[in-house]
Amino acid sequence: MSYSYLKALHIIFIVTWFAGLFYIVRLFVYYAEAAQKPEPEKSILQKQFALMQRRLWYGITWPSAIITVILGLSLLRFYLPIPAWLWMKLGFVAGLLAYQFYCQRIFSQQQRGEIRQSSTALRVWNEVATLLLVAIVFLVVLKNGLSATWGVLGFIALSVLLMAAIMVYKRLRKD
Repeated sequence: MSYSYLKALHIIFIVTWFAGLFYIVRLFVYYAEAAQKPEPEKSILQKQFALMQRRLWYGITWPSAIITVILGLSLLRFYLPIPAWLWMKLGFVAGLLAYQFYCQRIFSQQQRGEIRQSSTALRVWNEVATLLLVAIVFLVVLKNGLSATWGVLGFIALSVLLMAAIMVYKRLRKD
C-alpha cells in the first residue's frame, strides 16, 4: 500500500479513535451523574449508559486505537531515520495509550456498577485527551518549526484555560 493511502487511513482512524475517547468519558460523566437520580430513573439511566459505553468502547474506540497504531507503525518506514519531532509525537501517542488504558479501568468499574470518580473529576479527565490531541497535531503540522519553549508555554496556557472553563461550568450548573 502506498504512503498516501496509509496516511489517509491512519488519519481516518485517528479521528474515530479520538471521537470514541471524547464520547466515552462523557458517558462516564453521565453514568456518574445518574447515580444522583432517584429510582427508578437512576437504574434506567445507568443501564442505558452502560450499554452505550460497551457499544462505543468495543465497537469503535478499541478497534480504532488498534488500527491507528498498526497504520502508524507501518508508516514509520517512510521516516527512517526517525526525526526528533516524530519521537516526541510517539511519546504523546504513548501518553494517549496510557490514557486509553486508564479509561479502560474506569469503564470496567462502571460496568460493575462502581463509581470512583466524581463527575467533575471525569470532566477534567476528558480534557486530557484534548491536550494530547493539540500536542500531537501541532507536532505533526509544524515538525521542526515548533519551538519547544513556545510549545510548552502554549500547552500550559491551554491546560489552564480548559481547567478554568470547567470550573466556570461547574459554578454555572450549581446556580
